[in-house]
Amino acid sequence: MSDLILFWHRRDLRISDHTGLAAAREKSAKIVGVFCLDPQILQADDIAPVRVKYMIGCLQALKERYQQAGSQLLILHHDPVLAIPQLAAALNAKAVFWNWDVEPYSQIRDLAVIDGLKTHGIEFLNYNWDQLLHPPTEIFSGAKTPYTVYTPFWKNWSSKPKANPVTTLANLENLTAKEQEIAQASGTINLPSAEDLGFIWDGELIISPGELAAQARLDHFANYAINEYQEQRNFPAIDGTSQLSAALKFGVIGMRTIWQTTIEALANSNSEEVNASIKTWQQELAWREFYQHCMYHFPQLAQGAYRDNFKTFPWRNNEKYFQAWCEGKTGYPIVDAAMRQLNETGWMHNRCRMIVASFLTKDLIINPQWGEKYFMQTLIDGDLSANNGGWQWSASSGMDPKPLRIFNPASQSQKFDAEAEYIRQWIPELRSIDTEYLVSGKIPPLECHRVNYPKPIVDHQKQQALFKQLYQGQKAVS
Repeated sequence: MSDLILFWHRRDLRISDHTGLAAAREKSAKIVGVFCLDPQILQADDIAPVRVKYMIGCLQALKERYQQAGSQLLILHHDPVLAIPQLAAALNAKAVFWNWDVEPYSQIRDLAVIDGLKTHGIEFLNYNWDQLLHPPTEIFSGAKTPYTVYTPFWKNWSSKPKANPVTTLANLENLTAKEQEIAQASGTINLPSAEDLGFIWDGELIISPGELAAQARLDHFANYAINEYQEQRNFPAIDGTSQLSAALKFGVIGMRTIWQTTIEALANSNSEEVNASIKTWQQELAWREFYQHCMYHFPQLAQGAYRDNFKTFPWRNNEKYFQAWCEGKTGYPIVDAAMRQLNETGWMHNRCRMIVASFLTKDLIINPQWGEKYFMQTLIDGDLSANNGGWQWSASSGMDPKPLRIFNPASQSQKFDAEAEYIRQWIPELRSIDTEYLVSGKIPPLECHRVNYPKPIVDHQKQQALFKQLYQGQKAVS
């Protein structure tokens, strides 16, 4: 058996601050990366073309990083349960390493890959939780149970020491010419484009692909917006967030690198206000981990509501309303602006994600799974755990001690887009309408007709009352 270790990349498309690669490098200098384009994932009905476009760009960047380190990234397009063990066996690999994942499908798939490797007598290592600062097997309540509420989770999670970034890989050995031939004969292919895979995205990407671009975005955020993050993060017209969510989804930047950046920012802070902003961003990073821990411990979340009284909730599920919501034609400017931002860019500001999710579930009374799926079909950063957690929070069906949180589109506009800058940016036909009408949502019918903008498809107050009535009815029978 050779000294070759195959490193199977999934949502860790980088070589810097990479715990799994670091563990592999301790065993051998001959490390070759492999990524498997999984047909079961690519053929699912919740894949966003923009996300595939970004992923392919990240893979191209990862290929270049491997070449710079002296090795290469192999590409497969086949069922990984078959393809990974077969490639490892053909190359007489010593081992296959990869990082563990929290998602239900990933865990089932990985166990099947382990069985295949065992059949060939090939070593494996998959215990690293590279995408998290703390694995879900480490954070528990005093009763030794998983947390289902964020605040006590944060108190425990934040109290634990965080690991430092690990060394970037360098000076690797590549496959021999003979091994290259074997790899090609075993099904490795050239990296296809998103278009080759059937995914068309003609728009720009909100973040350039690859780890170097992600690091540059982090550096920019740390040098500018992080100091005012607490104040500016809720205003969608302001560039006040990191926009690193897609990079985190595909792991093109390490969590330890990000956390170290926050620690350095705190060390350089000169005010309590700046400290508060940095800590607020740390809490947002913890929210991300909280949702991943929840998905690991409660995989049923991927199938529906966590709270019992929402498992049989009588959603109205009006398909015309849903289509209007998807297209940004509800007659509620802040909702429509957010949906148009999503459709045009593949990304939406987080404040707006809460607004449109509340509107779909509490105003249109449509099953949150409809919206959750649409987000996955359109978001560049679509991530099962974060998306599911956000939708269940907004729908009041998840792990949330305030089950009847309802967002009023008008008050949200008045608080967070008071001058209607965001609304005007994404709904050009409304740019001539007075601000007071835009933020209140009460555009005169004649003005709506003049600019060809729809009247509100529902009345917020009436729908709010109806939702509460339906909810009380569910409580009575649950």
